[in-house]
Amino acid sequence: MKIQNPFRVGLIGTLGVGVGILILTSVVNLATIITYIGAALFIALGIEPLISFLERHKFPRWSALVITLVVILGALAGLIWAIVPVAVDQLTQLINGIVTWVNEGKAQQWYTDLQHQFPGIVNQQNFDAVTQWLQKNLPNITSTVLATGVGIVSGVFGALIVIILTIYFTASLPSIKRASYQLVPASKRARFSDLGDQITDSVGKYVMGQVSLALINGILSAIFLTIIGAKFPILLASIAFFFSLIPLVGTITGSVIITAVCLLAGPATAITAGIYYIIYMQVEAYVLSPRIMNRAVSVPGALVVVAALAGGTLLGILGALIAIPFAAGILLIIKQVVIPRQNEL
Repeated sequence: MKIQNPFRVGLIGTLGVGVGILILTSVVNLATIITYIGAALFIALGIEPLISFLERHKFPRWSALVITLVVILGALAGLIWAIVPVAVDQLTQLINGIVTWVNEGKAQQWYTDLQHQFPGIVNQQNFDAVTQWLQKNLPNITSTVLATGVGIVSGVFGALIVIILTIYFTASLPSIKRASYQLVPASKRARFSDLGDQITDSVGKYVMGQVSLALINGILSAIFLTIIGAKFPILLASIAFFFSLIPLVGTITGSVIITAVCLLAGPATAITAGIYYIIYMQVEAYVLSPRIMNRAVSVPGALVVVAALAGGTLLGILGALIAIPFAAGILLIIKQVVIPRQNEL
């Protein structure tokens, strides 16, 4: 093939590459904003089943929207008002308790007890290695703590932005869906609308199911930790709730943190808490999660793991959250579009 005007071809190719690089750079620079939009849209889809429930009970759309938002924002404000002061107070006690624990020599007594119980693991050599590592990495640890504080402040502003966007998306979700469906050719619009409604419904039910599992874990943790006499039960129950919102790894991560904090009340309390969370995770995996989540999304277990890992790698926590309903949507398209079309060939 003979190129008539090499300069024009090269110029157009260069401009195309430049536009591609500009688009990719823009996406990277807007990653935080895109994350906020994705999180708000995800939450809005999770609120939609509540609005639909009220609409089925003869409430107009606007009143169902107002009632749902007032109830959710009121519950969130009440939760913050009830838990945050207690959690902050208990966190202060936790820090003071650690300082006192070290100053009064209780840390050494605890270390001695662990040496007697686990002589092969806890010994002076490992203790010295950990101490040396902490001394070498103390500047990095300090800078990480400062960066974490800045991140918390940024997270608060990000949460406010997500709340505002969620209210907007929830109010305009039907119009957003209609506008999206109009981009599809008229001959395929009805089928596309039906699939779109099924996918958005599954996302909403998935969000409600994940929140239900987190509430169960948080409430049971508060009751159990209070019974065994663990320190700071409200703070630890809040950790259990928020970590349980993260699929797959959230519950086990929160359980490890809670069990480690229970060491302040003694090894026996920590062991009891560890045994409880091992049992709870089995109950959640084989009893609670199948009963609650199968009503929302029908995804094979292996695909759930792969989707959550891939989503978490690409987009962090938000990616892990949306990966499972996204996988459910792909399976729905395959079952209702791809396979029937292949059967017709």
